[in-house]
Amino acid sequence: MTERSVVWFNEIGLADIPQVGGKNASLGEMVRALASRGVRVPDGFATTADAYRAFVTANGIEPALRHQLELFHSGEASLRATGDALRELFLAGQFPEEIADGIRSSYRELSEKSGQANLAVAVRSSATAEDLPDASFAGQQETFLNVTGERDLLDACRRCYASLFTDRAISYREVKKFDHLEVALSIGIQRMIRSDVGGSGVMFSIDTDSGFPGAAVISAAFGLGETVVQGTVDPDKYLVFKALLEQPGCTPIIEKTLGAKARKMVYAKGGSARTRMIDTSERERQSFVLSDADIVKLGRWAVIVENHYGRPMDMEWAKDGVTRELFMVQARPETVQSQASGTRFTVSRLTEQGPLLISGVAIGDSIASGVACVIKDPADIEKFVDGAILVTEMTDPDWVPIMTRAAGIVTDHGGPTSHAAIVSRELGVPAVVGTGTGTDVLTDGRLITLSCAEGDQGFVYEGALAFETEEIDLGSVPKTRTKVMVNIASPAAAFEWWRLPADGVGLARMEFIINNLIQIHPMALVHPDRVTDPVALRRIAELTRGYGDPKEYFVQALSLGIAKLTAPYHPNPVIVRMSDFKTNEYAHLVGGAGFEHSEENPMLGFRGASRYYDDRYREGFALECRAIKRVREQIGFGNVIVMVPFCRTTTEADKVLAVMAENGLTRGDHGLQVYMMCEIPANVILAEQFATRFDGFSIGSNDLTQLVLGVDRDAEDLAALFDERDEAVKSMISQAIEKAHAAGIKIGICGQGPSNYPDFAAFLVQAGIDSISLNPDSFLKTVGHISAAERQLDTA
Repeated sequence: MTERSVVWFNEIGLADIPQVGGKNASLGEMVRALASRGVRVPDGFATTADAYRAFVTANGIEPALRHQLELFHSGEASLRATGDALRELFLAGQFPEEIADGIRSSYRELSEKSGQANLAVAVRSSATAEDLPDASFAGQQETFLNVTGERDLLDACRRCYASLFTDRAISYREVKKFDHLEVALSIGIQRMIRSDVGGSGVMFSIDTDSGFPGAAVISAAFGLGETVVQGTVDPDKYLVFKALLEQPGCTPIIEKTLGAKARKMVYAKGGSARTRMIDTSERERQSFVLSDADIVKLGRWAVIVENHYGRPMDMEWAKDGVTRELFMVQARPETVQSQASGTRFTVSRLTEQGPLLISGVAIGDSIASGVACVIKDPADIEKFVDGAILVTEMTDPDWVPIMTRAAGIVTDHGGPTSHAAIVSRELGVPAVVGTGTGTDVLTDGRLITLSCAEGDQGFVYEGALAFETEEIDLGSVPKTRTKVMVNIASPAAAFEWWRLPADGVGLARMEFIINNLIQIHPMALVHPDRVTDPVALRRIAELTRGYGDPKEYFVQALSLGIAKLTAPYHPNPVIVRMSDFKTNEYAHLVGGAGFEHSEENPMLGFRGASRYYDDRYREGFALECRAIKRVREQIGFGNVIVMVPFCRTTTEADKVLAVMAENGLTRGDHGLQVYMMCEIPANVILAEQFATRFDGFSIGSNDLTQLVLGVDRDAEDLAALFDERDEAVKSMISQAIEKAHAAGIKIGICGQGPSNYPDFAAFLVQAGIDSISLNPDSFLKTVGHISAAERQLDTA
């Protein structure tokens, strides 16, 4: 590039970072290389590093810069005093006429191209040491939105230069050991997208919490995007499974979480302010910002950008509320999860329980204890105590100096892509963001434990709770002939354990998703008129608000939960067990009391297959079938296998299969496989007959042991008698394996036994089991036992 003061985006690319900084170089790269692939970037131009240096020289700034930095490094000047003095040097400066003319003429040309006089533009800072693969410098410099007119544009450019020396930027460069005088600043002037009447947000091409590379994460809010970046609102969250984006007819959205979105930033009308914050309407708060088509389009763009750059990316997008078009307005390398090891990771777990105080979005996966240090006003930052848990309403880049000294962070507002979340990940500090009431509930000086080790929800507990941390090395995991799968209940847990070299999911419990995510008894959604409890009615109305049909709430939440659970293991099989609540468990769901009867022994009562064709639950089961059909055929996870639990007779099996077919789940159609839990002695005795109706068996050793030995699995005083290793139980298991293989179908086991007892795992290998499904936390240990058993079998 020649020494010019202004260059257009279509003239620059990644090779020009030394002249236009990482942010502007990336914009140019996308304009030049990705526009032909459908990625839309608003037009604009950039000033160069040469222009910055010319400004510094023309105004005689460098000697004063050196002097002020020497005072700071010697301790004679505070960070605040240093920042104030350095910024004033730039704000008092004047642009050399040649540079000012270049900016003005380019702005006029951009306005003419857009067909608008005095076009509204975004004025963004792009430092030459910004958006690098190992340092994001997120939000260190300023952005000015809705800038109109040449005079205001030059003023905003001057303020961009000054923002190179904000307190936060100085502090961040000190931490990263960058030479302040070696860093230059380029300014990007870009056509504003009318997202003030549309929406905007942030997108990552990798899951920012777990590091799972197969998902793109999108945060969205109404209005201008600064609210999402700064964490001043709680945005919508969407997850897109990237591998299915090009599969015809699929909409691979695996999570849609409605954010509060209480406020939005819009253009100001008159006065000196360019933007203002206003409250969102009730309709906006109850609506998703993006349509499914928009979400999928952004997901495709994430893949295109990631593939072009050859690494996970952190992007910003905007939707024009007038034209309804989407635009990419920024792309930079993701700097945390992309640096993490794919074979080594740590797992933390609490070993002590305490009262739950608040919850929010978990950032990171670790645990921290400390004293709460509640700071609401940035002016009080200096009161922070090293090693404390920072509790505040939200953070912006001004807070970075104390975030580096915190053991953990709690915020009232913000989502997984807010400033607090991004910086916490980069610093390796656990955070719980978007708690809503953290600064009210947590009092200054209170001893608390912050846990991000329980999935995508973070929790803050009373007191300093004991916890342990284990480092896991996947490089030493042996290969086995026996398929080793995992038991997964929570969709969040599936993402937490994605690195395990599992052959799929041997047991996904549908009832966990219903209980924890949906919370409402399905029949209460089919027949809300039969719910008489006013508390339950209010809760149902609250949870289903925004859904025209309350039943759709159940189908969408269940289908998305199953899809998220399935994604980390695609294309390996994921066996989803249809609901197996007992009557007492169903009764505890919201609105459930009116649909369940009392039983003396629910474990042997109205459960599993017997519910599915019975008029008391048949309509609820239809919703379960609709969710499975949507997961397989609409979202695109054809690797989902359905499993029927507690099927007592072959006649019952026929009834269940018929009801499933009535609801669009016909065995064999669209490759659908249907398995049966082999957990009742009758299942073993008549295994040959059951095998003609199902594609596979999965041994439920807990129920099989209960029914073979006549021991209530929940009876504490009989616990010593409950043992899967009893000869009678092992005999039944051996028979089941032998009969399944004789019938030509697969058989696995998903009970707790192999995880608990190495000798039981060895027995299963010797009996010829096809697959063993384990709890994730016992996976690595038990794989070793399975491998040893196979070696012993080979040498026998």
